[in-house]
Amino acid sequence: MREEYDFSNAKRAKDIPHLSKLQAEAKNKTCVIIMLDNEVLQSYREKAEAKGLPYQTLINHTLMESVTYRTDEVLPA
Repeated sequence: MREEYDFSNAKRAKDIPHLSKLQAEAKNKTCVIIMLDNEVLQSYREKAEAKGLPYQTLINHTLMESVTYRTDEVLPA
């Protein structure tokens, strides 16, 4: 490993097409860590694979539907 690296010719992520696309997709999102039951996670992975989607996208879609369409329901305390 070098003691110093020359980044003078480095490009910004926004100037590299595939990295720019990833940054654009990540806007308005926050990375969080949650604990899910193994059965829940496995179910989402299987459903997502069948639909050709990342499982995180499917979980996010389900949560968005819950927020959008079921806001009048009250969770137990």
